[in-house]
Amino acid sequence: MCVNIQTIKDIRFLLASELKEIYGQPEIGAYTNIIIKTTIDISRLHQPYSPEQTVTIEQAKRVIEICNELKTGKPIQYILGETSFYDCIIRVNNSTLIPRPETEELVDLIIRENREYQGGIIDIGTGSGCIAIALAANIPGSVITGIDISDKAISLAQENALLNNVAVSFLQSDIFNFDPATVNKAGIIVSNPPYVTISEKTYMSKNVLAFEPQSALFVPDSNPLIYYNAILKIAENILLPDGRVYFEINETMGQSMLHLIESFGYSLIEIMSDINGKERIIKATKNV
Repeated sequence: MCVNIQTIKDIRFLLASELKEIYGQPEIGAYTNIIIKTTIDISRLHQPYSPEQTVTIEQAKRVIEICNELKTGKPIQYILGETSFYDCIIRVNNSTLIPRPETEELVDLIIRENREYQGGIIDIGTGSGCIAIALAANIPGSVITGIDISDKAISLAQENALLNNVAVSFLQSDIFNFDPATVNKAGIIVSNPPYVTISEKTYMSKNVLAFEPQSALFVPDSNPLIYYNAILKIAENILLPDGRVYFEINETMGQSMLHLIESFGYSLIEIMSDINGKERIIKATKNV
C-alpha cells in the first residue's frame, strides 16, 4: 500500500477506498471514526477535529497497519485491543469473546432492577470480565465474583477490573466440576455462557469463526442447554432463597430455557426481547 497520509481527510479517503470491497459503507464509517479517535488520541477528550487537521508519520503508519488488519477480516476490537462496554473500557484478545450489544442490554436490566442491591453477585463464564466490571461500577453495594475456566481469560479480566478501578474477585474453575465451597452464597447469578449450536456455524460471519474463541461460543446440537443446566445445578447450592438468575440465551431457545428453569423450581420466569425483538434474555427467582 503506497499512500501519502497527511491529514484526517486522507485517512477517510484511504479507508473508504481500501475497505470498500470487504465492508459496507456503514461499517467503514464506524471503523473510520473509531480509528481516527483512537489514532489521533482524542476519543476521551471529545475534542472537535477538522478534516484538514494534520497527522504525524507515526499516526499515519498506525492507520495503515489497522487498515491492513481489517482487510484480513480481523475484528477491529482485537486490532485495537479494547472496546467500550457500558461506559467501561474493556481490553480484549483472542482468549475472550468481544462483548456484544445484547450483553449490554442484559447488564442494563440487572442494574435497573438491582441498583440498590447489597450482596453477592456471581458472573459465571466471565470471559473478559465485562459483565462483572460493569455491574461493580454501577451497583456499588454489591460484592462480585467472576468465574471462568480459562486462566488467560481470568488474567485479562483482572487487568480490566484494575483498568476500570472496580473491585471484583475472579476465580478459575470448571463449572462441570465445581466446588460450591469456593464461593460465598449470592443473591444474584448472571451468565452469558456458550449457546450457539454447531449447526448454526453456517450462518455466522467468517471473522467470528476465524478470530473468536470457539469454545466460548458453541454447544452440541444434542445438548444445547448444557451450560445452563450446569449453572442451575450450581445455583442450588450457592443462590440464596428468593435469589435471581439472569441469562443471555439463544434467540431460538426461549421456551426450552423456560422449561429448564421451571424444572429447577424457579418462579417469576420472564423471557425478554432485545432491541431487535429477539428473545435474548431470561430471568427468574428461586423459590424459598
